Amino acid sequence: MKITQVRHDDKVNTLRTLKIEQLVEQMKMETKAQLVLKMREVLPHMFPGDQHELVKKVPRLLPAAAFVRRDKVPVMAEYNGIVMLQVNNLSGPMEADIVKERVKELPQTYLAFVGSSGKSVKIWIRFTYPNDQLPVTREQAEIFHAHAYRLAVKCYQPQVPFDIEIKEPSLEQSCRLSFDPGLWFNPEAMPIYLKQPTAMPGETTYRERVQAETSPLQRLAPGFEHNEALAVLFEAAFDRALDEQKGYKPTDDIQSLLIRLSKHCFHAGIPAEDAVRWTRAHYGLPKDVFLIRETVKNVYRTCQGFADHSSLLPEQLFMMQTDEFMKRRYEFRFNVLTGCAECRERNSFNFYFRTVDKRILASITMNALYEGIKLWDKDVVRYLNSDHVPVYQPIEEFLYGLPRWNGKDHISDLAQRVPCDNPHWAHLFRRWFLSMVAHWRGMDKKHANSTSPILIGPQTYRKSTFCRLILPPFLQAYYTDSIDFSRKRDAELYLNRFLLINMDEFDQISINQQAFLKHILQKPVVNTRRPNASVMEELRRYASFIGTSNHKDLLTDTSGSRRFIGVEVTGVIDVVRPIDYEQLYAQAMEALCSNERYWFDSEEEAILTAANREFEQTPAIEQLFQLYYCAAGEKEEGEWLLAVDILQRIQLNSKMKFSSRQVSYFGRILQKLGVKSNRKTHGVYYHVLALPVPGK
Repeated sequence: MKITQVRHDDKVNTLRTLKIEQLVEQMKMETKAQLVLKMREVLPHMFPGDQHELVKKVPRLLPAAAFVRRDKVPVMAEYNGIVMLQVNNLSGPMEADIVKERVKELPQTYLAFVGSSGKSVKIWIRFTYPNDQLPVTREQAEIFHAHAYRLAVKCYQPQVPFDIEIKEPSLEQSCRLSFDPGLWFNPEAMPIYLKQPTAMPGETTYRERVQAETSPLQRLAPGFEHNEALAVLFEAAFDRALDEQKGYKPTDDIQSLLIRLSKHCFHAGIPAEDAVRWTRAHYGLPKDVFLIRETVKNVYRTCQGFADHSSLLPEQLFMMQTDEFMKRRYEFRFNVLTGCAECRERNSFNFYFRTVDKRILASITMNALYEGIKLWDKDVVRYLNSDHVPVYQPIEEFLYGLPRWNGKDHISDLAQRVPCDNPHWAHLFRRWFLSMVAHWRGMDKKHANSTSPILIGPQTYRKSTFCRLILPPFLQAYYTDSIDFSRKRDAELYLNRFLLINMDEFDQISINQQAFLKHILQKPVVNTRRPNASVMEELRRYASFIGTSNHKDLLTDTSGSRRFIGVEVTGVIDVVRPIDYEQLYAQAMEALCSNERYWFDSEEEAILTAANREFEQTPAIEQLFQLYYCAAGEKEEGEWLLAVDILQRIQLNSKMKFSSRQVSYFGRILQKLGVKSNRKTHGVYYHVLALPVPGK
């Protein structure tokens, strides 16, 4: 494994890669220049943000990946899978040694050393795929690294007695070269396995939230676990006691404060032994166990109304009751594709999530009122719009839960259900299918899946049914065959709302809509305003396109048709045989993880363009030109005419009228036909040869 070292020399950053073993030996012994020791001497005398020359001279280490310089720009050469955690702002070597001793006990700790300042500890942990491999592309590595960092913090924070400083994970995250003779290095450290995530981590997902639910909620403080409930109630009781004991100081008589505290603990419903334990543990109270226990016992014996009054403020209690009611009666999630909250009632026969509409909203409110909680519609809406409702990403949930691929070619089997004479169909369909899954995973944010298969054949050939069957049943809600390209804003929102869009009856798309169709097919993100929203948003695109048609003459783009995979269906498509969706998509995921290409190269685009010629429309204006003119050869005299002149002559002979808009369109047709052109002062002239007029 190689680590990148960056040295700042005369305003130039020089990169050097060295093996991890070399780096460890280098950090165990200070160099002759003693850069690290000198830096530690000047640090106490520096203001925050200052850049001392001695500090700049200490090289930086980039543990996550090895970098090389290409065209003067650092580029990732190899991802190492190392996540660096930093425990900063320690008092000195003693606390740093405590942290190192703790992390040495964990078998996943690869390297732990005191930072260059002497008041921090850097912890390096290795992550890999379950097959001991690592991401290859930078985009995969960035997503993998972000999730690995999140998991590393969760694993190590409970073991470290000081806070781990949370920083945005980055492949360029670095630290200064350090000097630590007592560093811990375990080359045989156990890596933490992590599957390739589909996207950058965001809010806590529905799956994470459900997996974290380990025990039922307690009555003492609604919405909190037992220990957390006791902590909340005790601190609230202590706060009330301090308010009543105005002007209290640690040197004052403690007895009066203990009595007031015990009284509030009693009315809050905290058991006596727990009240004693929390009082003993509180940093602001005495440690006299006998005094605390006797005071609590006497107060609990003389008071009446156990747990009849909470020390919490009414607003706090109301929010806790709301949270407890919502989590006890319902399961909620926020669907990022539909942009709506969904719910299902717990302990009922409502097994499926439903969108929270006005009817469900009213039912939730009434159920809360039946329990005596004064919960109104606006309170429910506020709850549903908060981060108390975990986000739910349907396609990620599906792709994350796939089994291992069994080795069979399910993608080709799906393509071969479509009978056709195109020898390239199975290969081109596979490329399109991989591109669809890759864009669901967010692997390419700069480009869209701009190529669309078009199934052409008679009505009874089950073309639309096949398109629908590409998605598994539980993702059918994210399929549509109703898109209106004349409503541009709605069509753009469909890119974020749906996973697969079927352009049914593709030949019905008018020529005037072709430019917008071309735009929307290659649009990588959606910049628009959601309905009822007040600001513009950049929405992620999920949708891929497919189309059907009953007619062959349907492609009208004069610049070529490389965005479509036109295939003539020669028989009824097999839509009866069941599809193993898990293995179908597991194969796609395996191919993408193996870095199989999912975009069309120039050779494949040439195949598409050539195959699509039989499906191209021949406009009337083009047919008329070929009737009256042809392209003049190199040695033929011909005429040099403007497009408008040619149209006027055709109009005189054919008695047909053409609009001014058709003039520029006619020019593109002439270019497609290969007519030689020459731009002059008055416009573009075309070299044509007049043919004998039919019938004359």
